[in-house]
Amino acid sequence: MSSAASSASGSVIAVDIGASSGRVIVGRVGPRELRLDEVHRFPNEPVGLPDGLHWDVLRLYREILDGLRAAGRRESEPPASVGLDSWGVDFGLLDGDGVLVANPWHYRDARHAVGADVVHERARQASLYKRTGIQFLPFNTLYQLAALGGTEAFARARTMLLIPDLLGYWLTGEAAAEETNASTTGLLDPTSREWAWDLIETLGHDRGLFPALRRPGALLGPIRDQVAEETGLAPGTAVTHVGSHDTASAVVAVPAGGPRFAYVACGTWSLVGVELGAPVLSEESRAANFTNEAGVDGRVRYLRNVMGLWLLQETLRPWERAGQPEELGRLLSLAAALPAGGPVIDPDEAVFLPPGDMPSRIEDACLRAGAAPPSTRAATVRCILDSLAAAYARAVDDATRLSGIDVTTIHLVGGGAQNELLCQLTADACGRPVIAGPVEATAVGNVLVQARARGLVSGDLEALRALVRATHHLRRYEPASPRTRRRGTLVG
Repeated sequence: MSSAASSASGSVIAVDIGASSGRVIVGRVGPRELRLDEVHRFPNEPVGLPDGLHWDVLRLYREILDGLRAAGRRESEPPASVGLDSWGVDFGLLDGDGVLVANPWHYRDARHAVGADVVHERARQASLYKRTGIQFLPFNTLYQLAALGGTEAFARARTMLLIPDLLGYWLTGEAAAEETNASTTGLLDPTSREWAWDLIETLGHDRGLFPALRRPGALLGPIRDQVAEETGLAPGTAVTHVGSHDTASAVVAVPAGGPRFAYVACGTWSLVGVELGAPVLSEESRAANFTNEAGVDGRVRYLRNVMGLWLLQETLRPWERAGQPEELGRLLSLAAALPAGGPVIDPDEAVFLPPGDMPSRIEDACLRAGAAPPSTRAATVRCILDSLAAAYARAVDDATRLSGIDVTTIHLVGGGAQNELLCQLTADACGRPVIAGPVEATAVGNVLVQARARGLVSGDLEALRALVRATHHLRRYEPASPRTRRRGTLVG
């Protein structure tokens, strides 16, 4: 394993935009040093318009500029680089002059459902999986593109840029597609990591719509002069491709000490899987709804999407709107005190995908399953967390069976690592120890890939992960029965 140490130290800026909030973070990296300093945080909320649900991407760009300005003021020396990551599948369309033709549609918009039927008339699901290795989700990019067919916006489109690529284009003027996010489109060959041109032509798309592919660590370009003037960053500051799919960056930061691990990247969505050297394209894998997404350094993120903390976020929202907000810490304490054996639902039911009254949907799901619905708010929270833990366990067991990796440890990273009850329930359900942290795994992975590209650290993924272990406090949860459940213990 190569060392992650370097003789120099310096800073880079990570722009990490999740489905509910965004952050601009300065990462200080050097020999035995990896520190993050959040300098700007902002909400990311969809906007409902007459034509559907959209992302407010112009506001996101404005927030990024504000964050870059704040980051530049914090550092005595100019940051070496900027890197961007976000969620997958969603995109902006540019016309022939490089102008955005419409605000990007949100993956939870109902229009995407019609696209699946259009695509499957030309390519069956089984053949799609063999070609791209991507699990069926009704909002995958190829279905979104099909749903836009015949619209004025799509007729004007000449270039498609996924969200981090679009933001990078505005920062630099350079249009490119980073491969980890491109792999979520359902239009990338998982072996060659090139666009699946035969599939693209079968679906009737022009090749020119899809920009050149780049790998994590490659230079996108220097910031535009206007961006330098607005932010105070040094002219020519590099924008570096990272694992621009947020899960790809998060997996870089999984502090594993060996190959026999599974990960749960837990935020609004939960991504549960293992890291492989090659895709698994079997019919059994497709039936289990596993996906083969590109990772950093040629790795494969073999995983299943689980609905995630969206269920909890949308459960709290109607209580707040009704003027009866709940403090989450109090609810979690009450939920932890409840006995095991409460109702468990399938968090991946389609009914839970759109925004809305989540407590009522959970109650209905329990009734459909023949179980008594939760009788208190704390019981609703416990039902959500028990259900997520059970879904994680099913995904880990399936990943073990389908990949052949004998998983001994679960690494739970992201915002969910702060939820002690979820971590303990996950350990109990999986029957394996859970290592929780880092919480800001996506930003850590973003920073590390930039730092390596700019010469601040060196080494392979294992070396980068060793640096994470050496610089972050982690918490270990042992599987236990409800009677002997214990709090996590610090392991780093």
